[in-house]
Amino acid sequence: MGKITISTLDRMKTAGEKFVCITAYDATFARLVNEAGAETILVGDSLGMVLQGHDSTIPVTVEDMAYHTACVARAGGDALVIADLPFMSYDRPETAMDSATALMQAGAQMVKMEGGVWLSDTISALVERGIPVCAHLGLTPQSVNAFGGFKVQGRTPKEAKSILADAVEIQDAGAALLVLECVPAPLAADISSKLDIPVIGIGAGAGTDAQVLVLHDLLGLSPRVPRFVRNFMAETGSVQDALAAFVAAVKAGDFPAGAHTYD
Repeated sequence: MGKITISTLDRMKTAGEKFVCITAYDATFARLVNEAGAETILVGDSLGMVLQGHDSTIPVTVEDMAYHTACVARAGGDALVIADLPFMSYDRPETAMDSATALMQAGAQMVKMEGGVWLSDTISALVERGIPVCAHLGLTPQSVNAFGGFKVQGRTPKEAKSILADAVEIQDAGAALLVLECVPAPLAADISSKLDIPVIGIGAGAGTDAQVLVLHDLLGLSPRVPRFVRNFMAETGSVQDALAAFVAAVKAGDFPAGAHTYD
C-alpha cells in the first residue's frame, strides 16, 4: 500500500475497509507494529501508565511525548504516526501550537487531543498551520478525575446527543480523525456513519472504521485488563504473531466481538 497518509485512511473508510491502530513507544515495537501491517501507530500518553508506572496519564509531559515520538519515528515504516498532546498542553490555542510543534518536529505526522466543542478554535488554528489533528471523545483519560473514574460515556440520551454534536463540530473544525473510547456500540456506529472522517474505536464496538488497542494490553502484559481487550499473545505465543493476529482480526471483522463492547 505504501506510505499511509490521511488520504489513504479516507479512501479506506469510503471503501468500507477496516484499518488498525496500535500504540508504540519505542523503535523496536514501532518496527514490529509496522511489520504486522497496522496502518497507524499511536504514541499514546498511556505511556504514563504502562512505561512510567503512574496510575493515570496526567503526569505525562510534552517532553516525555516528544522523546518517545522521536524513538518511534526512527523506526521508519509506512504507518502514520500519531502523537498524544498530554494533559494541559493544549488549554489555549497558543499553548497547543507550541506543544504540537514539538511533537511534529520530533516525528509525529498528526497530533491527538481529548475534548469536545471547546477545542474547535484550537483544532482550526492547528489545521490552518499544517498540523493534522485527531480528536478523542467518549472516555477521555485525561479527564478521569472529572468523570470519577474510568467509566463508559454516552449511555443516556443526553450524553449520546452531546457526544454526537461534539463529533460533528470537531469534524467541521478540521479534525481528520476521531477516536471514540468506551461508548455504547450503537452510538459509535451511528457517529461513524454520520461523519465523513474515519472513526477509530476502543471499547466502542465493531461499527467504527478502525480499532486501536494499547500494545501492553493486547499482549497480555497489563495487570488490569479492560473488558474491551483481547489477549492476542495468549492465542499465538509470540509478539510478532500477536500483533499480526490483532491486525487480521480487525480487518476480518472478528474483533471486537460482543464480549468486548458496551451496550
